[in-house]
Amino acid sequence: MSHKRIPKRNAAIAVGGVAALGAAAFLLPNANASQDAAAGAGAPRTLKAADASDLSAKLQRQLGDALAGSYYDSGKQQLVVNVVSGDDNVIVQAQKAGAAVRKVDNTTSALQAAARTLKTEASIPGTSWAVDPRTNKVQVTADSSVTGARWDRLESTVQNLGSGMATLKKSAGAFKTFASGGDAIFSQAEGGTVRCSLGFNVTASDGSPAFLTAGHCGVAAKDWADSQGGQPVATVDQAKFPGNDFSLVKYDDATTQAPSEVNVGNGQTVQIKQAADATVGATVFRMGSTTGLHDGTVTGLDATVNFQSETDPNGVDTVTGLIQTDVCAEAGDSGGSLFTQDGNALGLTSGGSGDCTNGGETFFQPVTAALQATGATLGDGGQAGAGDQNGAGDQQAGGDGAGGTADPSASASDPSGAGAAGDDQSGAGDASGSGDASGSGDMSGSGADDGSAVTGSN
Repeated sequence: MSHKRIPKRNAAIAVGGVAALGAAAFLLPNANASQDAAAGAGAPRTLKAADASDLSAKLQRQLGDALAGSYYDSGKQQLVVNVVSGDDNVIVQAQKAGAAVRKVDNTTSALQAAARTLKTEASIPGTSWAVDPRTNKVQVTADSSVTGARWDRLESTVQNLGSGMATLKKSAGAFKTFASGGDAIFSQAEGGTVRCSLGFNVTASDGSPAFLTAGHCGVAAKDWADSQGGQPVATVDQAKFPGNDFSLVKYDDATTQAPSEVNVGNGQTVQIKQAADATVGATVFRMGSTTGLHDGTVTGLDATVNFQSETDPNGVDTVTGLIQTDVCAEAGDSGGSLFTQDGNALGLTSGGSGDCTNGGETFFQPVTAALQATGATLGDGGQAGAGDQNGAGDQQAGGDGAGGTADPSASASDPSGAGAAGDDQSGAGDASGSGDASGSGDMSGSGADDGSAVTGSN
C-alpha cells in the first residue's frame, strides 16, 4: 500500500477548517489584568478568559474543595469563585488573588455526591449531567427519548437529591455522537464509509506526526484517508470510547508536515499555541463541515453523557469528564476542534442534541485529558508545505491554507460568506442515531469533494 503526505492545503484545513470569523465574534474584548492596578488590592481583576482559566486553576490547586466551582463573567470580565458561607479564610485568599467571590450553599463534595447518585440510579440513555457553578447546582438534562417510566425514574432521582441541589430540563433533540463531517477524514468499515473530522495535529510520544479526533471514530475504523475512496494516510494508534472519547491517529508517512494551526479562510490561519482547560462562561468556537462555524459559551465541566448504545439495544455508552456547551452541532461534526480566539485548543466534538436551527447542547472531549492519556504533545507539529496532492478534493474549506494574518470578515453564525468547509450543506447528514460509531457504517453517499455530507445513521 502506498502512502502519501497530507498536502499543505489539507493539513492546514484538517486542524479545524474554520471559516473566517466575524469581527463581532472573533475580536472579543482583550482586556489586560494590569488595567486594574489602580483599583486597589483585593478588588476583582479584569481578565481575559484565558487568564481567568489560569487563575481558576491556581486557586483550585491552592484551595481545593474549599471552592465550590468558578466561572467567567464575560460582561464584567472577572473570574467568579463560589465559596460556602462562613469560610472567611478562603474568601480572603480568593479576593487577594483577584477573583470576585460569591457565597453559595452547596459544597463541591455535596455536588459530587449528587452526581454519583445520578450515576448509580439514573444512568439512562439520553441523559446527561454536569455541575453548573453559575447556579451552584447539578444541571440534569433528558433528551426527547426519555419518556414514561424512564422519565419518572429520572425525575424521582433528581427530586430526592433535594430542591436546592439539582435542576432537570428536557431537550428537544436526542443525544447522539456526531460521526461524519468536520474537515473530513474517511475510512471503510462494515456497512460503508465512515466520515469524521480531524481535530488537532499533534506530535506523538515517539516524535511522529499524528492528529487527535473523536474516540468513537477511532473504534469504528482503523485506517483513515483524506479523500473519500482514497488511499489511507493515517492509522489509529490509540482509541478510547466509551468512558472517554478520543483517538490518536498517526500519519503513515513519518515526513508528513502537520502544522499546529487552524485555517480561518482567505489563505489565513490561526496558530494553535497550546492545549488549555475550558472555563464555564468563556466564549468558544467550533467548526464542522456540516454546519460551518458556530460560537457559544461553556456551560459546564466534567459532564457525564449517556448515549444509547448502537451495539446493544438495551445498553448505554457513558462518557464522562466532558465540556458542556451551548454551541450547536449536527451529524457530520464529530472530532472537530473546539478552540478559543487566543489559539488555545480546548476540545474534540463528541456528541449532543439539537441542531443549528433550533439550538441544543454539544459536548466535547477535553484536549488536555486526551494529550495526557496518549502522551502526545500539541504545538508546532511541522511546517506547512508538504506535497501538492489534492487530497480531500480541496474541501472548499475556507481558503488554500496559505499563511497570513487572520482577517475575520464573516459572521461566526453565518460562515457561508467565507467559503466554509462544506459549502453545500444541504442533506448534511441524518441527525438520528447515537452511541458507538461502530454502528455508523451506513454512511455511504454523496462524494466528499463537494463538501456535502455522507448521510447515515450518525
